[in-house]
Amino acid sequence: MEYKKIIKSQSMRFRILRLLNWVPDSWMVRVQYRVKQGRWPNMKHPTRYTEKLQLYKLKYRNPLMHQCVDKLKVRSYIENKGFGYLLTELYGVYNTPEEIDFDILPNRFVIKSTSGGGGNNVIVVKDKISLNRSEVKNTMSKWLKDASGQINAGREWAYSDIGPTRIIIEEYLEERTKDGIVRPLTDYKFFCFDGKPCYIYVVTDRNPGVSAKFGIYDMDFNKLPYHRADELRQQIPEHKPDNYDQMVEISKILSKGFPHMRVDLYNINGKIYFGELTFYDGSGYFQFDPDEFDEILGACFTEYN
Repeated sequence: MEYKKIIKSQSMRFRILRLLNWVPDSWMVRVQYRVKQGRWPNMKHPTRYTEKLQLYKLKYRNPLMHQCVDKLKVRSYIENKGFGYLLTELYGVYNTPEEIDFDILPNRFVIKSTSGGGGNNVIVVKDKISLNRSEVKNTMSKWLKDASGQINAGREWAYSDIGPTRIIIEEYLEERTKDGIVRPLTDYKFFCFDGKPCYIYVVTDRNPGVSAKFGIYDMDFNKLPYHRADELRQQIPEHKPDNYDQMVEISKILSKGFPHMRVDLYNINGKIYFGELTFYDGSGYFQFDPDEFDEILGACFTEYN
């Protein structure tokens, strides 16, 4: 069901979800899955990746997950694993937009909320001089206001009770071709299961908040004939980075000890940067084309309690 076409307003969708906050998680994930996937999930004997993610939400409880999904706290997790050198420079942490002194910031930077997931709550500033500071502050205030009364729409346990939302400002990353042409960052998303990466999303041509092109690759970096049905298809295969093996090793170490974790990395001119960690890709509410990849990826997901 194209529910977003029926209820186009995101605020209205969240309002409806707040009214349904009393519905138990075990019921809600089933109903949401049915609405968004067009079928009921098999919760007793799941075989699909998207089904197992629903059980992962309901059953797996590791307090460390709260740290991993917070955009600020995760930095300590990365440092403790020995990968502090992967982190972008952190310019500041703020409780309110009014605390931000834009005059001392560099000309380019990225603003995020610590609780924003799925690429939400991100402002990329490429030229501070032309920045409408009042408008940006209003946007950040809305982030904080929404977070204060936020409902966990996908019933994703890792995002519950993670503490107050703050604003962080980080280094702006840019990728250029050998000809000096700026291109959108390539995002490498490793699907890992207790320290074993199995498949990769390679995301290119990203226009933040609008669109991106997805390709699905195996661990030998071969592009596979599978696609995310809800995303644009990547037509031309990406080249394997020269230090790809190092990226694989990083994803193994960061994900070890969790039944499932998606590790996102960037690779800019041979330098690897940390992106984010997540446990519930798309909240499990999407489809693959062909559909069989849902089963193939699900076969890697053997533990979720």
